[in-house]
Amino acid sequence: MGDVVWRPGDQKPRPPVLEGDVYRPDILEIIEKTIEELGPRLRELSQDILAHPELKFEERYAHDVYTSFVEKQGFVVQRNYLLETAWVATYTHGQGGPVLGVNSEMDALPGIGHACGHNLIGIAGVAIACAAKAAMQKLGIDGKVILLGTPGEEGGFGKVELWEKGAYEEMDVCLMCHPAPGPPYSVSLSSCLAMVKLQVDFAGHTAHAGLSPWEGQNALDAAVLSYTSIGLLRQQTKPTHRIHGIFEGKDWAPNIIPDNCTMYWFVRAPTTNEALETTERVKACFEAAAIATGCKVTVTVLSLGNELVQNSVLGEELADVVCKKYGTIDYEWGIASASTDFGNVSYLMPGLHPGFSIPSVPNGGNHTPAFTEAASTMEAHEACLDVSKALAAVGMRVLTDKTFLSKVKSAFEKAKRTRSK
Repeated sequence: MGDVVWRPGDQKPRPPVLEGDVYRPDILEIIEKTIEELGPRLRELSQDILAHPELKFEERYAHDVYTSFVEKQGFVVQRNYLLETAWVATYTHGQGGPVLGVNSEMDALPGIGHACGHNLIGIAGVAIACAAKAAMQKLGIDGKVILLGTPGEEGGFGKVELWEKGAYEEMDVCLMCHPAPGPPYSVSLSSCLAMVKLQVDFAGHTAHAGLSPWEGQNALDAAVLSYTSIGLLRQQTKPTHRIHGIFEGKDWAPNIIPDNCTMYWFVRAPTTNEALETTERVKACFEAAAIATGCKVTVTVLSLGNELVQNSVLGEELADVVCKKYGTIDYEWGIASASTDFGNVSYLMPGLHPGFSIPSVPNGGNHTPAFTEAASTMEAHEACLDVSKALAAVGMRVLTDKTFLSKVKSAFEKAKRTRSK
């Protein structure tokens, strides 16, 4: 793997690009010029966000910094849009035309900051929207760009809340991207895992742990037993599935039999149906532990995240631009074994969410302190700008090619029918 993954200090040259023209080279020329000119300011924006990490739904600093930036770029901005820390920036040219949606994420992780690179995701959305706006202005292209600042991706399903409140209803397609380890200069069209998020509450009965422990029902024992059972269950689950959780309690002490324990679990699988099937097997571990310890158990499904459905027509166009201009395409890396609330969006409308590789150290992938450092490097910034250029080109084809947009929507409907079988 060390020979494949992009590492800091690698001097590997860019892979040779494919011959041939991309769609509308005149548009791509404007896109590249716009993003390159904005590059230093986008770098400052990214580093500012990196230096001020905020947890899900607490992204107040990021909200203010992003909205100020895009407002100066000529967008109409609505702050505190539908959710406290969400925002929307729009640009309209002419009358009618398609609507291009773009997402910028903002939230960080507890204790390790922007260890998922949301500082890069955020500026990518800004870059795509600014480049599209410039092309529309200079070439007189009718349509609308909606840049949506989306809070609470890290376990908060912020995009789902925004969808339910109508934030996506105008968009014909929606685009975004995500950094991850991978081969040098690669953009990934992998999917991600569907995810079921559970809360499990065990209720028992306190007792003196030394004087009369037999009078208690130990909720912590129930949690430990179910944790162990799930560890054994993993032997009989597919290697593509993931089950992981934590537990916590209130008013615990060594000399008191705990009467409460709460667990939080994520169950992931390549498809939503598989995730739901595995969840039923996980639930059986909780129920068995409750019976064995004499406790009561309540299992609550907090949220359901769908796998990422990369729109095939949008993906083919992105691959064409990337391979002719910037690097290579893969279908293996990206966030293939992680999850995102954009998966839910991609179930409901045509979407594209490529991963893009940045240099990372061994054992320093997403959700590690080392990835926070990786997301701060100039190499990561330049990779982010490249994928933003390619996505902006895809977005401009949506706005200028009616036949292409019709194919995008047909591919979405076909994928939806396939899932329902």
